[in-house]
Amino acid sequence: MQKRFSVAADIGGTFTDIAVFSDNALLATWKLPSTPDDYARAVVEGIAAVMRELAAPLGGIDEVLHGCTVATNAILEKRGAKTALVTTRGFRDVLEFRRIRIPRLYDPLYVKPEPLAPRELRFEVTERIAADGSVVTPLAEGEVRALATRLRGVEALAIAFLHSYANPAHERRAGEILRNALPGVHLTLSSDILPEIREYERTSTAVINAYVGPPMATYIESLERQLKGRGINGRLLIMQSSGGVLDAETVKRVPARIVECGPAAGVIGAARQASRSGHADVITLDMGGTTAKTSMIEKGTIARTDEYEVGGGISLSSRLVKGGGYALKLPVIDISEVGAGGGSIVWFDKGGALKVGPRSAGAVPGPACYGTGGQDATVTDANVVLGFVNPKALAAGTVPIDAALAKKALAPIADRLRSTVEEAAWSVFVVAAASMMRAVKAVSTYRGRDPRDCALLAFGGNGGIFACELARQLQMKTVLVPPVAGVFSAYGLAVAPLEYSQTRGYLRRVANTDLRELSQITTELKRTALAQLGHPEDRVTVALQAAIRYIGQAFELRVPLPAFDKGFAAQVTERFEREHEATYGHRMVGDAGVELVALEAVATVRDERASTSAIPRRPRSGNSTSSREAYFGREAGWLPASVLGREALSANARSGPLVIEEYEGTTVVPPGASATLDQHGNVVIRV
Repeated sequence: MQKRFSVAADIGGTFTDIAVFSDNALLATWKLPSTPDDYARAVVEGIAAVMRELAAPLGGIDEVLHGCTVATNAILEKRGAKTALVTTRGFRDVLEFRRIRIPRLYDPLYVKPEPLAPRELRFEVTERIAADGSVVTPLAEGEVRALATRLRGVEALAIAFLHSYANPAHERRAGEILRNALPGVHLTLSSDILPEIREYERTSTAVINAYVGPPMATYIESLERQLKGRGINGRLLIMQSSGGVLDAETVKRVPARIVECGPAAGVIGAARQASRSGHADVITLDMGGTTAKTSMIEKGTIARTDEYEVGGGISLSSRLVKGGGYALKLPVIDISEVGAGGGSIVWFDKGGALKVGPRSAGAVPGPACYGTGGQDATVTDANVVLGFVNPKALAAGTVPIDAALAKKALAPIADRLRSTVEEAAWSVFVVAAASMMRAVKAVSTYRGRDPRDCALLAFGGNGGIFACELARQLQMKTVLVPPVAGVFSAYGLAVAPLEYSQTRGYLRRVANTDLRELSQITTELKRTALAQLGHPEDRVTVALQAAIRYIGQAFELRVPLPAFDKGFAAQVTERFEREHEATYGHRMVGDAGVELVALEAVATVRDERASTSAIPRRPRSGNSTSSREAYFGREAGWLPASVLGREALSANARSGPLVIEEYEGTTVVPPGASATLDQHGNVVIRV
C-alpha cells in the first residue's frame, strides 16, 4: 500500500516552515523564505521540495494543515475589502465611539485607528428589537431595498442590528434582501458571527469578518488551485485563533476566526510537548523573523480569552487597556505579541534611545547579512556580530550569511552609541530581550501569575537565542527548547484538533437560573457545533463554559460549567470567584451577586493526530563539535563557545557558553548556564 502523508505549512513574516508526518511521526522539515507577493507560492514550493527529499509522491498527501498571517496582514496593512455596514438607526457611529477609551492616557496627540468601514459606507435603517427579543419597531424592508443601489461597488457587507443576539429575525431578513440584490458580496450577520451582548464588540467583530473575507477567500482559492496543480488533492485544514483547525470552506465564511491563527499553532504544540515532558506550568516564547509571541500554559491548560484587539501596537488581550486596535470578540489563545524578531530594524527615537522594531526587514529585502539588498541593521545582524548565529549560512546552507555586511550595517549604530561594533550588537540584543519581557509580563505578571514559577519554553528560529537572557531578566530558572524548535508552529498544526465553538448570549442571575432552560440552550449549542464539524458524535468531545461576572461589572471571565443539578449555582459561583481572585487578586465581599452573560459549546474531534511524535526520525544536525568566539557583554567579553548539534548533548550537564546549531534554528547557552538533553528530545537549560 502507498504510504500516506500529512503536511503542515506555517507562514511567518520572514520564513515559511514545512513539516511532513506519516504514521504519527515527524519525518522531515523544510524552511524557506516567505513570498509576500503570493504567500501560497512558498507553501507549495516548500511542500514539493521536502517531498522530493523524502522521495515521496505529492499525490500521497492526505491533508495540508495550514497557518497563515493573511487575515492579520489585511488588517495591519489596511488591504482588506471595501466594506460597508448596515445598522440600526441611531447607531451608525458605534465604530467611532468604540469604548471611549484610549490605550495611552497621557498622549494628547493619540489618533485612534480609522474604522474598517468608513463613515460614508455606514448606513442606518429603521428597526428596533428590545433586549428581551420582542419587536419594538418592525424592519423597514423598503429602506433595506433602497440601500442596494447605494451599496453597489462594495466587496463586503456587515449587518449589525441592536439586540440581534436576542432575536436575529430582522438581521436575517435584511441579509436575505441584500444577498439577493448584491450577489458576490461577502455578507456577515453579527448574529451569526457573535450572538452576544455589547453592540460595539459585536459590530466590530462582524466588520472584521467582512473586511478580511474577500482577501482570505482569494488566498485560500489560490492555495487550493496551486496545490491541485501539483497533484495534491488532500483536504485543506486551517488553524483557528482558538487553537483548533477548521476546514477551508468554513474559514471562507467566518475568516475572523483565523485572524490570530499564526501564533496559536505554536502554543498548541508547546502544550503537548510540555505535558509529555512533565512541565505543567510554562510560558511560551515564539520568536521568528518579525515578531515575538508569548503565552501562558497553567497546570497544563492553555489560556484562552475572547477579549482581544488586533491592529494596535502590542497585540494582546487586556480587560484594562483598550482602544489601541479593533475589537475581536471571538475565542483566541491568550497571546501577547511585540514587534521584536530576527528581522526587526534597529533605530533611535527622537530622544536618542536605542529601539528595536516593530518595523521589520521581513523576507524582502531581509537583514543586511543576507546579502539580498537590506541596508538597515537588524537583530539578526547583531546576532551574527556577537557570534551567536553562524557567520556563513543558516538552514543547512540554504540561507547564506555575510558577516562583513552585518558589521557594516551595525557600524552607524556603534558610532551613535560611541561604542565598538560588538558592544552595539550586545545593546541591540539586550534591548530586544527587554521588549520581549513586556510580552511575557502581559500574559503572566499582569494576570496575577508569577513567571518565576514557570519554565520558559522557547521556539521559533530565534527563540533559543534569546531565551536564557529573557529568563535571567525574569528570574526564571529553567528554559526548554523542544525538538525542531525553528519550525515548531508547523508541528503544532499537526497535533491541533479539528474544533468548532458556538456561543449564545444568556443574561441571567446565577441564583435565578432555570436549569431546564439552560440544558435546552446548551443542547442546541452542542447540536450546532456538531453539525458544523460533520463527525459522528462518539468521536467528538464537547466542553461547556460560560462568561460570568459580578453584577455591575463591565467584563466577564470564562469558566467551565458544572453539572446542571441542585449544586449548580454554588459550584459555578465558586469557579468564577476563584478565577476572579487569580486574575484580579480579590473576591467581592458580601453578597455581590453573580450573573451569566453568555454560554459556549466547544466541540473537539478526537483523531489519530493525538499521538503524533515531536521527535524527527531524520535529524539534520550531527554530533560533531567545533568552536567559535562569542561576545557576552562588556563584563564577560569574548569567550570561546562550543558549537554543536542537539544530538551531542546528553543527560550529563554541559556548561556554557554553548551554541547549539540545527537546521531549523539556533540556541545559545551563556556562561553560568548548563544544558542537558532529556528523554523527550528537549534541550533543558538551567540558567
